Amino acid sequence: MLYNKNTTIAAISTPPGVGGIAVIRISGENAIAAVDKLVVPKSKSVHLPTQSSHSVVFGTIMKKNEVLDEVLITVFRAPGSFTGEDTVEISCHGSVYIQQEILKLLIEQGCELARPGEFSQRAFLNGKMDLSQAEAVADLIASISASSHRMALNQMRGYFSNELITLREKLLHFVSMIELELDFNEEDVEFADRNELKILAVEIGQKIGKLADSFDLGNVLKNGIPVALVGETNVGKSTLLNLLLNEEKAIVSDIHGTTRDVIEDSVVINGVTFRFIDTAGIRRTKNKIENLGIERTYQKIEQASIILWLIDSTQVSEHIEWLTERIAKRAEGKKIILVFNKIDRIDGEEHLILDSLFAPFDAERIYISAKKRINTDILQDALLKAAQLPELQAGDIVVSNIRHYEALKKAQTAILRVIKGLENNITHDFLSQDIRECMFHLGEITGQISTGEILGNIFSKFCIGK
Repeated sequence: MLYNKNTTIAAISTPPGVGGIAVIRISGENAIAAVDKLVVPKSKSVHLPTQSSHSVVFGTIMKKNEVLDEVLITVFRAPGSFTGEDTVEISCHGSVYIQQEILKLLIEQGCELARPGEFSQRAFLNGKMDLSQAEAVADLIASISASSHRMALNQMRGYFSNELITLREKLLHFVSMIELELDFNEEDVEFADRNELKILAVEIGQKIGKLADSFDLGNVLKNGIPVALVGETNVGKSTLLNLLLNEEKAIVSDIHGTTRDVIEDSVVINGVTFRFIDTAGIRRTKNKIENLGIERTYQKIEQASIILWLIDSTQVSEHIEWLTERIAKRAEGKKIILVFNKIDRIDGEEHLILDSLFAPFDAERIYISAKKRINTDILQDALLKAAQLPELQAGDIVVSNIRHYEALKKAQTAILRVIKGLENNITHDFLSQDIRECMFHLGEITGQISTGEILGNIFSKFCIGK
């Protein structure tokens, strides 16, 4: 996606559909002039081209001498706008017809329809934000929980970028000294203290490693904690999934083996996103299709962070040992919660029998009725406790972007080569090459090092209007 500074772009920035209001954003050198030709200000003393930045004008948009809509026009002058260019935002009524007609009028004035992410790309190219901050804009829009919101906001504010820029500047200083030594190679002059460089390299390696290690947490905060609902057939997994999601997501039936594929969806509980995975019931069967679903159940157990093992309280399986063996070995090291379902249909004595049957199994026990919604609040509390997510504060840096993680791992590999090279007294040129490789990968994250292909791939994933 090439950026042509001579073009003026326009797009609807609010979500598709009908709402109370809609916002149309226009950016480029012709933005103010194009809107000025469409809008008639209510006050005759107001002239849009002379309006100061961050001012609002009330007026009407005309179409063939007829009023199309009454609107508010907000003017942002370069460089004090989101994109760094002259920008205008038209707030109109949310009618789809009105939105489309205004876009048509703007195109008649020479504007072009913006491509996905083109406003954010212009902001990056005009120096309003670096690449990691631009990507955080998309994450902020997509955030659905307090944690993912805080994580994206911290990145958008530049805490992550500032850390990387600081590390890069320290490396730049030393690589400059080392390369200066190459110019005076015959005179055997040393400008860069090798001991100081090793201390710095170890410090930078630790910081890069800490950032890379935060990706597991960041991925969970961004995409949700994976929770697998497992157990035999007809124990109430699909009923519980529908209850947790508050919608009829999964088919509920008395027929064994109804769920043969994995069903996933997310829900936010007290600010924490959980990604629930309803799996095929585990049982002995000769049905090839059902067995494929059971194999996927085993895969999801291995991928999940929390396992909800549902048990039918009214009909304790005779295959407990067989089932335990298949679940436990795949859930090793994960948080397992035993969920005894259908407790509305048993008495206290049967309660004790259940406890004794599962006594050897070390896991938290919750007694519920998914159908009658009994103790489901206790189950939600157990999930929150099992999640054990830290509460992010302003300034906390957590990596959630796979592109950033991969670049950090490459930078970490390069800085480890620097440390090893210093220990083995490698030559200046090889040392310089490894330092520059580490700097390169850090620069990839912030966009100090970038290509048109990389930028096109990143911004194409943004929504139109942002």
